[in-house]
Amino acid sequence: MKIVDIRTIALRSACDPPYASAGGFLSSRAGLIVEIATDGGLTGIGEAGFAGGAAQTLIEGELKAMLLGEDPLLIEGIWQRIFARTRHYGRRGVVMSALGGIDMALWDIAGKVAKLPLYRLFGACRERVEPYASGGFYAPGKGVEELAAEAEGYRARGFRGMKMKVGRNPSTGSPNRHFVADAELCEVEPEEDLARVAAVRRALGPKARLMVDANCAWSPAFAIERGRALEPYGLSWIEEPVATDDIAGSAAVADALATPIAGYETENGLFGFRELILRGAIDIAQPNLSLSGGFSECRRIAALAQACGKMVAPHAFGTAILLVASLHFLASIPNGLVLEFDQNENPLRDALLREPLTLGKDGLIAPPERPGLGIALDPALLERYRIP
Repeated sequence: MKIVDIRTIALRSACDPPYASAGGFLSSRAGLIVEIATDGGLTGIGEAGFAGGAAQTLIEGELKAMLLGEDPLLIEGIWQRIFARTRHYGRRGVVMSALGGIDMALWDIAGKVAKLPLYRLFGACRERVEPYASGGFYAPGKGVEELAAEAEGYRARGFRGMKMKVGRNPSTGSPNRHFVADAELCEVEPEEDLARVAAVRRALGPKARLMVDANCAWSPAFAIERGRALEPYGLSWIEEPVATDDIAGSAAVADALATPIAGYETENGLFGFRELILRGAIDIAQPNLSLSGGFSECRRIAALAQACGKMVAPHAFGTAILLVASLHFLASIPNGLVLEFDQNENPLRDALLREPLTLGKDGLIAPPERPGLGIALDPALLERYRIP
């Protein structure tokens, strides 16, 4: 069996109304689908990191030539060849985003060949995974009461936990937040952030998981100050408290706080996570399969995390393809913690699949049992949201 074609489909959907984190305003959601076709009639699908369209250009303009004619089941060889041949401009960033979609699609083919769902092909560790509702963004007119109502809605639907945004503050001890677009909109004082967290904790109840995400906005000193103020609310983790590359700063925060530190979705690949893990910058690893080299690389990251006694909770803020891939990934590793299940309105997640994922009455989700990723995409939706 040989690879005969590689296709990409770029998608974009408007956010109406827009919403914000400390890292910026979201006015649209985008995704990049990778399809790899074989002469055996099998086609694999994956989701690459969008990277502002750069990943599509890289796949179509350069990486496609490396793949045509190759055996799609030589997945590790293909991965390592691409990584090696792009080392002068790769190793992080857009190359890892492109590899994420390619690797995901190759493993989808492998699962179809083996007639096994991917989590079982990898050696299943569990049959169901606990998701958490990922939401709690800032938005115009969205105050403490509206946020609490959002949290109550998640609890009523059966979610066992929620992640919310913090850190969109006028002063954070760091310039990072103020370089993002529309930085002045929806700002709140740190004490209002505390009120928001307190209201969500009351809405969820004392036993539910509650996580906060600062999107790299704080300085280490400010993160320690805010982390201590947040300790009464029993957080499961504080996500990305400081700049991704401030590994020493993140380690200082992790050392100072009782609350676990999670991150960093903005890091790429095994070697980046090696630094975060071995230097004590994180307690929980959060690789993104689309941004960090796909199943192959993220399974290596998970193995390193396991060897160092760390749990893994992958970042999964994308289309339905990334969500399902992350579900298979978590179900296959021994140190999988929880699944990020984005709850913001997004047709690229909610309507992309012919059979969407559903939350069980027990608050858990089971991976699809069909071969590979086990999903089929809605062609009408692809045409509706395709970027020309």
